[in-house]
Amino acid sequence: MTTHTLEESVAKSPPGTAASSARRRPGRIRRAGLPYLLLLPALVLELLVHLVPMVIGIVMSFKELTQFYIRDWGTAPWSGLGNYRLSVDFRAPVGAALLHSFLVTVGFTLLSVALCWLIGTAAALFLQDTFRGRGLLRALFLVPYALPVYAAVITWVFMFQHDNGLVNHVLHDQLHIGAKPAFWLIGDNSFYALLTVSVWKGWPFAFLMVTAGLQNIPGELYEAAALDGAGTWQRIRRITLPSLRPVNQVLVLVLFLWTFNDFNTPYVLFGRSAPEAADLVSVHIYQASFVTWNFGTGSAMSVLLLLFLLVVTGGYLLATTRERRTSDV
Repeated sequence: MTTHTLEESVAKSPPGTAASSARRRPGRIRRAGLPYLLLLPALVLELLVHLVPMVIGIVMSFKELTQFYIRDWGTAPWSGLGNYRLSVDFRAPVGAALLHSFLVTVGFTLLSVALCWLIGTAAALFLQDTFRGRGLLRALFLVPYALPVYAAVITWVFMFQHDNGLVNHVLHDQLHIGAKPAFWLIGDNSFYALLTVSVWKGWPFAFLMVTAGLQNIPGELYEAAALDGAGTWQRIRRITLPSLRPVNQVLVLVLFLWTFNDFNTPYVLFGRSAPEAADLVSVHIYQASFVTWNFGTGSAMSVLLLLFLLVVTGGYLLATTRERRTSDV
């Protein structure tokens, strides 16, 4: 049988035969491989932007990489776990400073996430009902989230100025709070200044997420609760918050990761050297790496921070998944 005759027989073969299956196999393979082909550019970029620098950072954490080896960091001598021991030795100056920065970051993150969630949820509940001007208020509430970080934080820097800042003008000159204008960008007040800016630019995201979650709650539930005599707080506690639990679980995790890793806000607000009261881990690692030129120690601190966030994220996801399964049962 010639090749031409063989092709004609395959084309004329009835469905379900081996010949028809062979004819469909190339098209099926192409369709199955198309999604992976479309994902290939994203995978390559993810590899180049995140995975490769992460691996290089881990390798650097095992080296005595200082300013003397910047030109050719591959020739830096190996230190093994020396950088990690130095970072976690809390009796030594380097470890004690890192521990202080970690505790400040934990307190700052917990307060910022709690306030962002509280303000965002309250604003979303306030705008849940239809009234005149609701669309304008929603747009105004989202302005801090839409503004570029650098432009917004620089504006806050001018507002926190000691002599001619708007904050001191309102608090001291108009409301007469305090015996004299406060220093907001240095000293202990820097923590509250950083917290204010973080909450100001973070709560609109919580507002946006909760607003989206409220759209999925059937209105019949509120109507039935109102007929049963449930008040506003009872409807929120019995209907709204339980229905928003999946949204809040994701929202709290995202806010925690964003806030704990935030570098732009403290860097623009305080510069290269943050005050001790506002010394977040992200800025502390930057100072250890690019100010003291000890990239090995800075890389070790970054790896420790990554491990901490992985443990917290894994534990949080495990706890929320177990809670969801328990509630479903």
